[in-house]
Amino acid sequence: MLSTPPALIAVVGPVEPPLLAAWVRHYRWLGVERFLIAFHFPEHVPDQQRHELQAASRELGIIPTGTSTGPWHEHTNTQLRDALRHRAGPGWHLLADADEFQQYPAPLSEVIAQAEKSGHRVVGGLMLDRIAASGRLTGWRPEGGLDLAYPLGGHLTHRLLHGDPRKIVLARHDVTVAGGNHRAPGQRPDADRICAVHHFKWRSGVLDDIRHRVQHFSTGTWQEQTPAVRDEASRLLSHVGQHGGVINTSDPRFAFRRVSLDRMPFSWPSEARSIVTAWRPHARTSQDWRQ
Repeated sequence: MLSTPPALIAVVGPVEPPLLAAWVRHYRWLGVERFLIAFHFPEHVPDQQRHELQAASRELGIIPTGTSTGPWHEHTNTQLRDALRHRAGPGWHLLADADEFQQYPAPLSEVIAQAEKSGHRVVGGLMLDRIAASGRLTGWRPEGGLDLAYPLGGHLTHRLLHGDPRKIVLARHDVTVAGGNHRAPGQRPDADRICAVHHFKWRSGVLDDIRHRVQHFSTGTWQEQTPAVRDEASRLLSHVGQHGGVINTSDPRFAFRRVSLDRMPFSWPSEARSIVTAWRPHARTSQDWRQ
């Protein structure tokens, strides 16, 4: 018997409407039929931008479950996400941010069936950071698509930012998922079946967004639980500052190469397994600030 497609759960910030449209198309192509999304807009986002994104959502046939405005505390996303999961009810939940395009080695129904057969209550993913060939944080043209604008995929989050690149991409409704969807306490995903999470964060405007976030966390305007976000931001800003405003695509640590949403990267299973099984939280040192 075929399983019911998972409900997609997402908290969406002030992204550009074409990104939301591409994201919805991608997950519908994967078989998702039910979208439970909530918008959250920090106080500096103009009303027009909010209205345009809400209108775009309705044009896509998705009525937001809720819209909120105000500080984006570190716990805000988790609270909104968990409220959406409660509303979604029993079954499997697919968890994805608006800049995350998940790529599976098999149809979603098969991925879920395999997880259930093997006794896994979550499915894991690994971030594959997508950037422009030039390394510049550029915009993109909807008619060209994200693959054309950001053809390179590599391990920027893991190797430069020292952030947690692991993701819980699918979870049973009764499984607790930590903030950022990075882990599920007490659950261990199958390391031999890791989804590729194409991460289209590194677009035009991201540096301003990061500086905004650092400023709010530093002043206490937005509440943070750990300094991780500011640490990661500092590493990125330092890196692009040292390389003329671009990401150094030739740095072998990042393993950038051409990838596509149409097919899994070559040798992905072994590559992903080696990273997710060896990953440990980064110990901060003075060397970090000189990267």
